[in-house]
Order: sequence, then C-alpha cells, then structure tokens
Amino acid sequence: MTLPRSLVLAINNAPLFLVQEILNLTFRQALKQHPGLFDRLGEHATKSFGFRPRDLDLFFSVYPERGNIRVCRPGSSPQVSATISGPMITLLALLEGRIDGDAVFFSRDLSVSGDMEAMVALRNALDNCEFDLPRDLSGLAGPLSSPLRYMAERVRKRALAGMA
Repeated sequence: MTLPRSLVLAINNAPLFLVQEILNLTFRQALKQHPGLFDRLGEHATKSFGFRPRDLDLFFSVYPERGNIRVCRPGSSPQVSATISGPMITLLALLEGRIDGDAVFFSRDLSVSGDMEAMVALRNALDNCEFDLPRDLSGLAGPLSSPLRYMAERVRKRALAGMA
C-alpha cells in the first residue's frame, strides 16, 4: 500500500521548513505522550536513526539522546547509525506495532542498513510504547480533535486493509 499520489505530490512539493515545523510539533507531541520512548535504548540512545520512506522525497533522522528529529531531502541526508527504508504506510504501521516487522522485512518491503543492534533496540523500545497515531496526535487539533481522530482512524483502517 502506498500513499495517494496527490498526497505524495503535496508533501514532496511542500517547503522543507514547513515539513520540519510540522514534524517538530508532531515529534514533541509523541514524546509528551510517550515520555519513556527512548529509555529502553540504553547505550544506543546516543546513536542516530534514519527513516527513508520510499514513496516520499524525504529522509528523517532521529537523535534520541537530544530528543530531536530532522528532515531533509535524500540527496543531502546526514550520516546515521542505522537506516530503515520502506513505504511510508509500512513505516507508520511498524511504529504503531500493527504489522509484523520480521514478516515485512523478509518479504523485502523493508530494508535495514547500518547498526542492526541499534535498530533492534529501537524496535524493542517502540514495541512497548503502544503508539496510536490518531489518538496521540489528534490533540494537536484543539476543538477539531474528535473529527480528526475519527478521520485518521478510518484512513489507518483502509491502509492496513490494503496490507493484509
């Protein structure tokens, strides 16, 4: 399952500073909702993690020790300790623990490079966080949080149905 073409075009053509601001807001909210997110990384908390959605012209780098996330274009991506690459919907489903990461990896829908031990530590940390993106992020919408959450849950359901 991939993102709709119109959404891909909108995201890929958005100014990078705008994508970064939205990402910062989202990341801060995720850390607020899940304050222990990086606690289980242990020695790997000092490492950096890259996420490359294959269907977007973006590269995300996460720095757990600093509680920081950065976005750039893939051609200018920084050196990171480990990188995972796959369709954006697959990456989000992994974040929420809604799909089997091993099965997706072995089906070649995902690729992982770099420090595998660090990536396994990150996966274990995420497995215990119980992310629910519609729930966790809908609070950012203020009075529109309920309809936004409902819409996001429907979109997630359709996306996950396409992965089955």
